[in-house]
Amino acid sequence: MLPQANLGMRMAADRFRAEDGGRKSVGRVAMSGKQRFDDWPERYDRWFETPVGKAVLKYEKELILELLRPGRGERILDAGSGTGIFTREFIALGAAVVGLDISLAMLVYAEKKAALRRAPGVKYPMPIRAGLAVPRQGPGDKGPMPLCLGEKGQALYYSGVTADMTALPFADRTFDKSVSVAALEFVADEKRAVAELFRVTKPGGVVVVATLNSLSPWAARRSVNARRDPESIFNRVFFRSPAQLLAATSVPGMVRTAVHFGKEDDPATFDRSERQGEGSDTGAFVAARWVKT
Repeated sequence: MLPQANLGMRMAADRFRAEDGGRKSVGRVAMSGKQRFDDWPERYDRWFETPVGKAVLKYEKELILELLRPGRGERILDAGSGTGIFTREFIALGAAVVGLDISLAMLVYAEKKAALRRAPGVKYPMPIRAGLAVPRQGPGDKGPMPLCLGEKGQALYYSGVTADMTALPFADRTFDKSVSVAALEFVADEKRAVAELFRVTKPGGVVVVATLNSLSPWAARRSVNARRDPESIFNRVFFRSPAQLLAATSVPGMVRTAVHFGKEDDPATFDRSERQGEGSDTGAFVAARWVKT
């Protein structure tokens, strides 16, 4: 059984809602020309192949899979899916997944990395441009999602869609579950983005959102380094605390953090740091889970 958000977190979220009541923001940070991550796919994945990156990914995956619990045959939206690092985990567990990202280059790379290809007879392009008929499946549509083939020729249900997560191109109540990992930090209006995830999720379905934690030493260091480098991506992110993430919606939820070790720490101490950090709100990676009523 997943623990509920503790009273302290709920009170903090309530305080933040009150303080944030008059704040106005716009959806995704404005971009022109190429999308921000079009040149990033390989560089992004390479970081997760470093010793620290592998450890970070391990603990992030464990937390996301625990909160989301993808099931065989479930329709899942992965909003801000990037290079498909988490998407591949959901597909491997038998879920039918739509990977959505604002960057076409990221989606193309994700499909290449997973060795996905169109099944014989399938006419739709890979990835799909937002607005095409295939991803716009309504709540009453029981037909299968687009079929593709995996590296070993196995049938998989996946489609990649280019769109903004603050304006999802799907009908209400399309998905059994919705998840967004490490994308909300690039969205100014977190409430609009989370509301969209709720809109496209069926009643009783789960919504999970993970982002970079403003209370973490990682965030403090990244902010300091970014001030020295005008081109740093971290000059354009929105770090959020666990309370701020919970306050993105009025629906009661729970929150957890992961990655409680430092980048310079001895890798042999990572597991111990994670155990000691359980229940703490200062992990670099913060994830919230809600159930849509």
